[in-house]
Amino acid sequence: MKPSQIAVQLYTVRDFCNSANDLAATAKKLRAIGYEAAQVSGVSGDIPPGEIRRILADEGIAICATHESGEMIRNNPLAVVERLKAMGVVHTAYPYPGGVDFADAASVKAMVSDLDAAGAVLRENGCVLSYHNHAIEFIRLGNEVLMDYIGRATAPENLKFELDTYWVQFGGADPVEWCKKAAGRIPVLHCKDYGFGTNNQPFFAEIGYGNLDFPAIVAAADAGGCEWFVVEQDTCPGDPFVSLEKSYRTMRDCLSNAA
Repeated sequence: MKPSQIAVQLYTVRDFCNSANDLAATAKKLRAIGYEAAQVSGVSGDIPPGEIRRILADEGIAICATHESGEMIRNNPLAVVERLKAMGVVHTAYPYPGGVDFADAASVKAMVSDLDAAGAVLRENGCVLSYHNHAIEFIRLGNEVLMDYIGRATAPENLKFELDTYWVQFGGADPVEWCKKAAGRIPVLHCKDYGFGTNNQPFFAEIGYGNLDFPAIVAAADAGGCEWFVVEQDTCPGDPFVSLEKSYRTMRDCLSNAA
């Protein structure tokens, strides 16, 4: 991993991306922390994709990936391609399996089939589709874990994984082992730490302030060909920019420890 591969997920600062002016101010703060790239998610839909690209570029931030509407990905992948090209980005991910009944194998299999087909459309147009996991994908589907089924039932060239380290852990699996298992299929990694509180509940932690072994995670993902290490924190205890700075420093420490 190089410093330029450490990106930020804008969903973390979604409350500060409600207008073009807000986005520009947010980008300036993120670049001052050190981030050179961002994933576009949680940004106001009123800002056209080309304008998002310009605003971020003006502050020295490249777009490394996006999240697009799951419905659009499944039903109109060419519209997704159009948005990605307007933003000058290759990678996107299916963000959440909305409307999928995980108690119904047919519903799950239909989603996976649709994503394989959509991924083929994106690939044919120079783009890459990944699957962003939460914890639900670690239920069993028949004789195997659903995450394994998703990988087995789709062509590697059509569907990659945007592994989310927090949700892998929450689902009862090992983020390091999943980075190894998905080697070659993890162009984007969501770097998110997993803390546990005195209330006997897990919480989203700044990287390095939770329980996950991020030097090992980064090393495994890097060995597996990961292109972007995207820092994300769904909820923060205070100022999200402070949390993102803490996480950025830890990610930079991973570089130092690997040297």
